[in-house]
Amino acid sequence: MVSIKTPENYLQQAGLISKTGEYVAPLATRVLIITGPTAWRAAGEAVRQSLTAQGIIFEVTLLQGRCTLATLRRLSQQAREMKAEGIIGLGGGAVMDTAKGTGELAGKLPVIQVPTIAATCAAWSPFSVLYNEQGGHDGSFPLHRYPAWILVDTEIIAAAPVRYLKAGIVDALAKWFEFSPYQHKDGNDLGLSLQLQASKMAVDVFEKYAPQAVESNRQQRVTPALIQTIDAVIALAGLANSVRDESHRIGVAHAIHNSMTHHKIFHSWLHGEKVGYGLAVQAILQHDNPHDRAPLLRWLTQMDIPLTPAALGIGGDLHLLEQLAAGVKIKPEAREHLPFATDNASLFKALKATRSTDPVTVF
Repeated sequence: MVSIKTPENYLQQAGLISKTGEYVAPLATRVLIITGPTAWRAAGEAVRQSLTAQGIIFEVTLLQGRCTLATLRRLSQQAREMKAEGIIGLGGGAVMDTAKGTGELAGKLPVIQVPTIAATCAAWSPFSVLYNEQGGHDGSFPLHRYPAWILVDTEIIAAAPVRYLKAGIVDALAKWFEFSPYQHKDGNDLGLSLQLQASKMAVDVFEKYAPQAVESNRQQRVTPALIQTIDAVIALAGLANSVRDESHRIGVAHAIHNSMTHHKIFHSWLHGEKVGYGLAVQAILQHDNPHDRAPLLRWLTQMDIPLTPAALGIGGDLHLLEQLAAGVKIKPEAREHLPFATDNASLFKALKATRSTDPVTVF
């Protein structure tokens, strides 16, 4: 069985944030806004004016930290107490996940997502990624109702630091590099084919537009290249993530990322940056010939991904690398469908290989 779990509406437009109230009004007259301090400073006034103009009553809560199950329960209770009819998420990935989960727990309320950065596909993806109180990955929270609107204001995203877009490009690229190895055994699988089609479309967009998009973001200019790239990060990667079937496939780079989150030293790195390092490790696991790793290395270096433990700030700490390998969770059902080994010993060997001071010699 294959299911595709997507948002009800996706809209991308410069200046869209000033029209937020127009999209909220048909759905709710009372809303809880979940946002972060930086996002609220950047876009809160435009949202406030737009909601007020539509006569929408709202409360604002600032998310501090990650999306945890305790946070979802607390905010869903707040939404019920204020008799909220909808949830607005305004911010980055943690806010997007928290808004989706809060809407689900508060009674499957309509959720309106307003991403202020393009660093992940969290605004779109059909689940909320959970973390524990210490910042470690703690599974995912399934949704039964998906966002009513994703409102992407390209002007807001163009004004964000370029580091976020680079991380978003890598996180979206990961979908292709993580799904494609499963063709080895699952090449005729419909779910996999759909995932690959969407993720390959994102890769094609990046091949054509990513360098120009990064430069446009650096200049804080909305250009066709930046628009195409933002859509690929949020919508195309999100679509690839939306395909669900009965397989046990997992992205190896994301599994490595999940292990990294359990170590505080990595918490300053963005999601896509940790995934990028995971992709570097996956490339070593997957390809014996460094020539076959070159296309991925090109992307990772262009997007300033840390490729060595030294770049990550952990030096040559073999004990920590051993802990990272042991913390990678890949189900046996997924391992047997991959054309390369992902046992602890293989992971540790690949992690050690990244210790080279010159990543080119590894790749």
